[in-house]
Amino acid sequence: MPRAPPPVSTLLRLLSAHPSLSPAVHASLLKSSSLSSPVPIPATALLTAYANAGLPGAASRLFDEMPARDAVAWNALLACLVRHACPAAAAAAFRGMAAAGFPPAAATLCTMLKACAVSRALRPGRQVHARSVVSCHGDVIMATALVDLYMSCGLVDEAMRVFMHTDCTKDAALYNAVLSGCVENGRYRDAFLMLRWTELNGISLTCALTACSATANLSYGMQVHCKALRRRFDSDTIVCNALIDMYAKCGRTTAARIVFDRMAGRNVVSWSSMIDAYSRHGNGVEALDLFKLMVKAAPTVLPNAITFLAVLSACGHSGLVDEGRCMLRLMKSKYRINPEPEHYACLIDMLGRAGQIDEAWDLYCSLTANRNEISSAICVAMLNACRDNMDVVRGKKVAMHMLEVDPQNPGVHVLISNFHAAARQWSQSDNSRRVILAKGLRKEAATSHVATG
Repeated sequence: MPRAPPPVSTLLRLLSAHPSLSPAVHASLLKSSSLSSPVPIPATALLTAYANAGLPGAASRLFDEMPARDAVAWNALLACLVRHACPAAAAAAFRGMAAAGFPPAAATLCTMLKACAVSRALRPGRQVHARSVVSCHGDVIMATALVDLYMSCGLVDEAMRVFMHTDCTKDAALYNAVLSGCVENGRYRDAFLMLRWTELNGISLTCALTACSATANLSYGMQVHCKALRRRFDSDTIVCNALIDMYAKCGRTTAARIVFDRMAGRNVVSWSSMIDAYSRHGNGVEALDLFKLMVKAAPTVLPNAITFLAVLSACGHSGLVDEGRCMLRLMKSKYRINPEPEHYACLIDMLGRAGQIDEAWDLYCSLTANRNEISSAICVAMLNACRDNMDVVRGKKVAMHMLEVDPQNPGVHVLISNFHAAARQWSQSDNSRRVILAKGLRKEAATSHVATG
């Protein structure tokens, strides 16, 4: 006798525990005709499992084949599309849901706000906001989604108004959304003020340390470090990585290394951050020694492209040309990582600093010949190498390449002007500056931070 298929309840529990088994369970549900039921509970559970398994295409096809759909099924589809970064498809599904006669619930509106935040679609986001007000959906989850939307669109004041006018009890998620949004938008003073009212957790501590790193505020960063120690977050890898970055940005590599050495668990970010800390301060030998320790830690942790970028930068700032060449070869041969333009730019910059302009030029020519699109980073590195070595002929060729790559970037014209000025070609330097004015371009102003008191 053929074996009877397992009960639907058993299959649904299996889907919840093991989403990767979705295709197999799908076949069993088809055999039992459960997906043809006018009650869409099995189909909705399978759709959610496909979403959790990272198969949004299968989830969408299943939804299209459903004979009956309720509000839960529509919300499951919306959540799947937003989760897998398909905001346009989510917007289309939202309109389809309304056309099918299902009014959006609070969960539906929150999901759409996430889609608008991901795509930075401010106008549709405002429309969803208005709909939530009309529908009287004003809980803390909705407020958090609105704050995230306005912060993602750069409207910090609008997000702060939503936060201030939230009448219900504010939870840690809402505070974290405001705090991280302020940091991402460079409103560090507001972030520091928000910390007074925020319950300290891993996210808030990381945001605070990021703000301290960006402003080089060592005093406040040390206070946050003390808070992390008191709250026993010193074993949190993400917080410790933020501490390493903060101390490095504030010029305290020894303190960064102490945090690194005391970490219970180090990931690739931890190693890369510490290597980058040494690189920033010209400690190339220490950076290489640490990289060798990282290699010995394999296979627990393996270097990635960012790690090698930090190592190459360290070699360049310390004049370790031979070691830099070895790192690039090791990157390709042992770890099978294809160098990106930034890695080659580091090597060209390293060769230029060491006076090996001919080798730098050969590398530059091979890169520009084999690539359809010339990288701006490679051009900048080569132009700086030509300036440092007073190679005017090659520098002019690179300048022409830069203008082809990014003619509307005012920084490119400034670099070319500085190159001509270094070669005492004053008229050509002035011409590059005049182009900026003629095209109406504006160079982004540089900023500095000074700690007082």
